[in-house]
Amino acid sequence: MTKTGGGPRPRGAWWREGAVTATAFVLCLLGGVVQVDDTLTAPPAAAYVIAVVSCAVLPLRRRAPLAVLAATTASGVLVAPLGLLLSPLIVAPALITAYSYALTARTERRAAGAVLGTSVVLLVASTPLFGGVSWQDASRMGSVAAFPLMAGVLGHSVRNRRAYLAAVEERARRAEESRDGEARRRVAEERVRIARELHDLVAHQITLANAQATVAAHLFDIRPEQTRKSLRELVETTGHALDELRSTVGLLRQSGDTAGPAEPAPGLSRLPALLASFRGAGLEVSVEQEGTARPLAPGVDLTAYRIVQEALTNVTKHAATGTARVHLAWSRDRVTVTVADDGEGAVGVHSRPPGYGLIGMRERATAAGGQLSAGRRPEGGFLVSAELPLPPARPGGAP
Repeated sequence: MTKTGGGPRPRGAWWREGAVTATAFVLCLLGGVVQVDDTLTAPPAAAYVIAVVSCAVLPLRRRAPLAVLAATTASGVLVAPLGLLLSPLIVAPALITAYSYALTARTERRAAGAVLGTSVVLLVASTPLFGGVSWQDASRMGSVAAFPLMAGVLGHSVRNRRAYLAAVEERARRAEESRDGEARRRVAEERVRIARELHDLVAHQITLANAQATVAAHLFDIRPEQTRKSLRELVETTGHALDELRSTVGLLRQSGDTAGPAEPAPGLSRLPALLASFRGAGLEVSVEQEGTARPLAPGVDLTAYRIVQEALTNVTKHAATGTARVHLAWSRDRVTVTVADDGEGAVGVHSRPPGYGLIGMRERATAAGGQLSAGRRPEGGFLVSAELPLPPARPGGAP
């Protein structure tokens, strides 16, 4: 594409400019061949002057279109005073410049139209000022007036078309950038979700395995039967951990939709099995419910389960206590899940900055439309409390 600035032009642009200038020069000379009495003669010297002056400025029409239009119009005005016949051929440089001006003008459409109209008036007004006007002169003046206007309209149409295509390309580019940004955002969210799921899975199972191994090591010499029981539970725990990890990694490695049915996501209905696993690891967990239980949305149900799982895992790892309490309070529009312990709080979550477990619980609660708070209890121990939304009750009191 030809550049309109002051930088160097491509070699092809110079060839095009040379071809356009040469063509305009030949047309000017052909216009000078026709005389007023409709006879054909060799181009007079005046025709060469008009052709040289008007064509010499054509290569500058893209950088200074208004100045070049003025120069070519002035050359056309001199056609009649020099005894030449005004025709579209001899003012070909003015027609080319009119097209270029309409194509590259930086003014408003009305201003560009006024400039082109002024140029046309100056071109056709020179004939009646320097002689009589016959019917043949009138027809030639009409053609001379029509051609610059047609060139201007064509240039304006091409300019609008280029602007439209540029706008379409810009919208496509922005849409592509928006899609790329959305894809990056989704990838980041998916990475956080996967990290949260793996953390909850691994932390829970490894904590239970560690507690069971600790019990087995402590009772190895004094209570062999209890040691064997703890080791069997340890084998089951690690087996479950490997199965869940293998299942999770398998889902991540699949490239498309799964053909087989997926295992239901855990929820509060699996809370008894979860608490039994902690009791097997030596943590006594009591459960209290307040209000009438109602079905939860799948995402909220999974969130409640994971919060209880992670909170009890933290109790097992850090609280230095053997008891914990889970409290579920059901109200009209939300369920409050509370996990509390009476630990000394000497290590772990009680003395360290919040780790990924608390961050993950808070992210889960926020994503489900609820909120979570965690901190020390005034009477001792640690408390995790999450408020999660319930679906609206149906008319008639049905859940």
